[in-house]
Amino acid sequence: MSNPKNLEVGKGYKDEGDALFKKTEYRPALGKYYLALTHLEGLDKNAMSSMGMSAPSNAEGEDKPINEIDELISKVYGNMSACHMSLKNYQRVIETADKALKKNPKNFKVMLRKARAVGEQGWHERSKRLLEEIKTKSPEDAAKADAEIARLNSIDQAKDKKYAQKQRGFLKRNVDLGIEQKVEPEEEGVEEISTPGVKAA
Repeated sequence: MSNPKNLEVGKGYKDEGDALFKKTEYRPALGKYYLALTHLEGLDKNAMSSMGMSAPSNAEGEDKPINEIDELISKVYGNMSACHMSLKNYQRVIETADKALKKNPKNFKVMLRKARAVGEQGWHERSKRLLEEIKTKSPEDAAKADAEIARLNSIDQAKDKKYAQKQRGFLKRNVDLGIEQKVEPEEEGVEEISTPGVKAA
């Protein structure tokens, strides 16, 4: 198949996947997105100009522009990560989000989803670092990032409180069982050395 044909077929499968996603049919949607990728991933980037999709040249130091194909692939992987998030397949969320971000590092919606998935796996500090990065790179997403950080902090505080209560319960059980160890306060001054068999005066 020619590149233009592949592009149109790939877009068609993506649209079908989007429609299924809206109906909350996540697994069938993933199948459509996979089919979309089989047509989009193999497209020749050098043939872009013949399809009228060449990216504008950029000055040195500026961000590299993203061509239409990479943008489309990023969206497909991003939508796959959304499906996996709904299915609570958090490792797959991270994997597909990483592929989306490789094609478009500015896909902050996907980066936010990845941060949430990382947090759901229990890696709260790593998740918070990603969320802080989003706040720096995308101020318009700062409120969402802050809300997620607040949610993670709330979970951490609840865990800390539960752990403290558990520790208090453990100590109380020891007291109830009569195995509390008393620690005598240290007396100030030097310690006397006694010779074995000789009573101290």
